[in-house]
Amino acid sequence: MSLFADHLVVVRGGGDLGTGVAWKLRRVGFPVIVLELARPLAVRRTVAFATAASTGSIVVDGVEAVRADDPIAAIQGIGETRVPVLVSDVVPDFPVDPSVVVDARLAKQVLDTRIDQAPFVVALGPGFTAGVDCHAVVETMRGHRLGRVIWEGPAAPNTGVPGHLGGATVDRVVRAHAAGELAWSVDFGDLVESGQEIGSIADSPVQAGIAGTVRGLIMPGPVEPGLKIGDIDPRGDPTASTEISDKSRSVAGGVLEAILVWLDDGSR
Repeated sequence: MSLFADHLVVVRGGGDLGTGVAWKLRRVGFPVIVLELARPLAVRRTVAFATAASTGSIVVDGVEAVRADDPIAAIQGIGETRVPVLVSDVVPDFPVDPSVVVDARLAKQVLDTRIDQAPFVVALGPGFTAGVDCHAVVETMRGHRLGRVIWEGPAAPNTGVPGHLGGATVDRVVRAHAAGELAWSVDFGDLVESGQEIGSIADSPVQAGIAGTVRGLIMPGPVEPGLKIGDIDPRGDPTASTEISDKSRSVAGGVLEAILVWLDDGSR
């Protein structure tokens, strides 16, 4: 039996970073449940446990995420290489009380996560203050502080500018330019050119801002202006759409560090 089998971790949000966190914690032996929306907003769907909320299941780097119908089924569905995904916008009552809650929704603001929601609460990125909203914050901004555990105070503020990736920043992110029904004409891993039409919103074309590999495509359906709907990787590596990212692994390492420090020294 794992050393951590008695410490249930609930991860709120199964997008790119939340998946990296859930994947790493499950791999080292923590029982993990992911909470998601009925229609996830994850862009990197091929490497997001959130995808299981709509498709029923997905395998990411050897760990399978499977949709659960209720909290009891979620607890029963935890396996050595399995992570249940429960559709819930709140932390429900589970048959087993969680030891840790991780807010990985990347909302850039405090929604409803509270420091008293579990014995140990971790939050990712800007908007949270360690010691106030949660016990620890993990830095998500690219740079030498990426993945750092913050025990007092906030993470770096949200700049609104995506981190550098292959020399690109804002232009690699595709955002909805209008409200309406989104449809894609490309798929994950496709190579696209700058200005190429990659989809449409209510018959209005969506274009790639740069050349590269399609790394992210939000689920087709209704969208609102300004919503992040796609991601183009300028490095042109097709595996970027099928593997957990370096950023996700770094942030996941920070979460694991924070939990282990807490388990070793509960006075934190």
